[in-house]
Amino acid sequence: MDLKNFFSNLFGTKVETKEELMKKFLIVGLGNIGEKYTNTRHNIGFKILDEVAEENKVTFETEKLGDVATFRFKGRTFILLKPSTFMNLSGKAVKYWMEKENISIENILVVTDDVHIDFGSIRLKAKGSAGGHNGLKDIQEKLNTQQYARFRFGVGGNYSKGRQADFVLGEWNKEEISQLIERLPTSAKIITSFGTEGLANTMNTFNGK
Repeated sequence: MDLKNFFSNLFGTKVETKEELMKKFLIVGLGNIGEKYTNTRHNIGFKILDEVAEENKVTFETEKLGDVATFRFKGRTFILLKPSTFMNLSGKAVKYWMEKENISIENILVVTDDVHIDFGSIRLKAKGSAGGHNGLKDIQEKLNTQQYARFRFGVGGNYSKGRQADFVLGEWNKEEISQLIERLPTSAKIITSFGTEGLANTMNTFNGK
């Protein structure tokens, strides 16, 4: 009996190999829980993960610190996480699930809104500052690093000075909703591409589109 099977039998749990862990990804969509936030710009991370879950025919279950759905695609395991900690405390949920699932920092992708780029624009980055986003700021603090990939979805900056919070917590207008119908499937492809093609190839394929 090899060590993997020995520990599996000893603890009654599956011990994943290094190869299996390299093929497991944690995808975190940022947003706020509660019906009143469902259709707000700040919840685009939740909305994109809902699209991914629907396309892969899985449903979210409420678990510790968030709603979670898991699926396999082309030999990879994707764990979708919508933190229930509220946006500004997202880091606690990310850190918990990262450690629970033994997922390396390279296999984490955080999906969030960005007021600094035009509506519908997509930017993937391997690392970077929080850029004034409180969700990213808390993740950075809890993980003690900026070295994690993020997928920024542009919500535009069409708001008056001092009204940013009202804008991102406001609901999509009709024009935005009609354009989201096209942008959400593209966003879902980015998620699976991150796991199957890698970050660099996904950036080359989708950035600016």
